[in-house]
Amino acid sequence: MNDSSTHAHHHCTMSKFLKLAHKFNSFYLNGLQKKECRAFIVDGIQVGLVQATVTIELSRYPNVFIVNPNSVTLNPAFRDYDERSANIESVLKEMKEKKLFITLKGWRDECYEVRTMFADQPLLKMDRSATCLFGICNYGVDINGYVNHPQKGLCIWLQQRSLTKQTWPGKWDNMVAGGLSVGNSVIHTAHKEGEEEASLTADLMKNLQSAGTVSFFYESERGLFPDTEFVFDLELPPDFVPRNQDNEVEKFELVTASETVNRILSPDFKTTSCPVIIDFLIRHGIINPENEPRFPELVELLHVPLQSLYKKCDEMLTENGLSKAQ
Repeated sequence: MNDSSTHAHHHCTMSKFLKLAHKFNSFYLNGLQKKECRAFIVDGIQVGLVQATVTIELSRYPNVFIVNPNSVTLNPAFRDYDERSANIESVLKEMKEKKLFITLKGWRDECYEVRTMFADQPLLKMDRSATCLFGICNYGVDINGYVNHPQKGLCIWLQQRSLTKQTWPGKWDNMVAGGLSVGNSVIHTAHKEGEEEASLTADLMKNLQSAGTVSFFYESERGLFPDTEFVFDLELPPDFVPRNQDNEVEKFELVTASETVNRILSPDFKTTSCPVIIDFLIRHGIINPENEPRFPELVELLHVPLQSLYKKCDEMLTENGLSKAQ
């Protein structure tokens, strides 16, 4: 068998779930190998990746960004968290005024911390709409609200996103999901988002179970999205109905496990929320080694090693004879 026919065979046996996993890992599986991005370096550490279109704009601010063939470095003259954050913010606000990048239309005055690994001390903060321009790892919290229905079996609460949202308007999504913004812990975010998005009371939240993380690296026309979601499961009473309080949700619907599968495979579902649902369906035995021939591959693509990814890139840069400080 020659190479091309093996390759073709490889693809035609790809399940719908695996195709979806390739879609939400588009950058991890394709873009990363192309080596077309520059490492984004802050304080001698790689914290992101910058695409060529972004690099061109950043090179107009030589007092803030030092552009080299393999890297974009935040000026090391900025000594601390506040100074770095303020300097980046002024550049981003100017870019937003110039309408250079569509993602900045979604400016929210809500910031994410910038660090290489979750446990690291943050080096600066950045508006959440801008992190995809620098390939900064984002963190979020998701709650799978589910019901063991006496007739229908396992059912899952899904939300339809508000039609006025900046990103993915009107798409179907997890019951509760929210980004981890500056100053908020994982568990605090779970409770805050649970209350705002679905009116989950403290009493209901007593059943909240931590269920690990999923991680993936997606690319869209907006930019690069390395994302880690902290996943929680919450069994809800059959008579509970979520009510939205922050006007970010169009409606909620309780759907069976098989209808949930149909939803995530349709174009009406938010692509970057699919990993959390697939993970839930795997952990509850709906997707299993019997019905998914490439099960290990699918599971692996829900846990892309983002915590060590930029360290590896860093080492490669150093091996290529480029010092980290360049």
